[in-house]
Amino acid sequence: MLAAVATLASFALPAVAASAAPVTTPPSLKALLAKATKLANQINSLSEQYDGLKIQLTEAKAEARIARQAAARDARQLSVGQVAVGQIAAQGYMNGSFDPALQLLQSSDPQAFINRASIMLQIQRENGDKVTGLAAAEAAALRARLTAQQEARKAAVLAAAMNTKVQAIQRRENVLNSAAFAQAMAVFRQTGKYPNVTIPSGNSIGVQALRWALTKRGDPYVWGGSGPDVFDCSGLVMWAYAQIGISLPHFTGAQWNSGQHISRSQLQPGDLVFFFADLGHMGIYIGDGFMLDAPQTGEVVQIQPVFWADYVGAVRIVG
Repeated sequence: MLAAVATLASFALPAVAASAAPVTTPPSLKALLAKATKLANQINSLSEQYDGLKIQLTEAKAEARIARQAAARDARQLSVGQVAVGQIAAQGYMNGSFDPALQLLQSSDPQAFINRASIMLQIQRENGDKVTGLAAAEAAALRARLTAQQEARKAAVLAAAMNTKVQAIQRRENVLNSAAFAQAMAVFRQTGKYPNVTIPSGNSIGVQALRWALTKRGDPYVWGGSGPDVFDCSGLVMWAYAQIGISLPHFTGAQWNSGQHISRSQLQPGDLVFFFADLGHMGIYIGDGFMLDAPQTGEVVQIQPVFWADYVGAVRIVG
């Protein structure tokens, strides 16, 4: 696609560009196309990073919810234990043998309670499992509260990171949407219009997913999109495989680890092909050196040659 952009741009340069004064000459179409391509690739990469953070945020929120539930459960258990120890103290008082050390068990400071090891041993010898259970409940409740706080902080950090990615994407999209890039983007959208290829036969998992993905040709690329009408690259793959009952994460980095890694010589229709060192882009292999993908900002889901120059590997989803 990039080669096609460069070739097309070389024929589309304004004839007056060479004769204009350097101080007043606006950027050539070729330069704008190069910058547009770079910005679009950056948007794609940032979009995948955003998708990865979104998965982490979902997991962090789930862990925070579990931690809060555990904290509530342990707090209830602690309350039961405190009542039991209170009964011990009351019984001791009624019998005239109240031990002031038992007051420590009613302390609101967990650390003060835990640090009184020698006193705990004495009380434990006298009262057995009730006191032991209270000590365990106190420690568990403290751990649960700390865990819940940590997970909440983690979720907040991830949410802030996602917001940073969104702002970075928007800044680049604002440039691409500016008047200066209008002509360049018009040319940019004309690239990659390759003829239809023969849809592979067979009924493998990959071919089934590929057939579903092919029904989305012409739908626009939108960062973070996962269907049914807009897609980014990993969103298209996730949607296609979901149609045949296979759940994949919405993130190139996670999809890279979701199947069997295969060599280039083993590629079959429906295999996932990945590009760039950061796995910033991916597509679905069709065969004969072609793939289907949601390329980048300003383009639509389409068939185009595999980016062999930026190819890093392939994955086969085995169900």
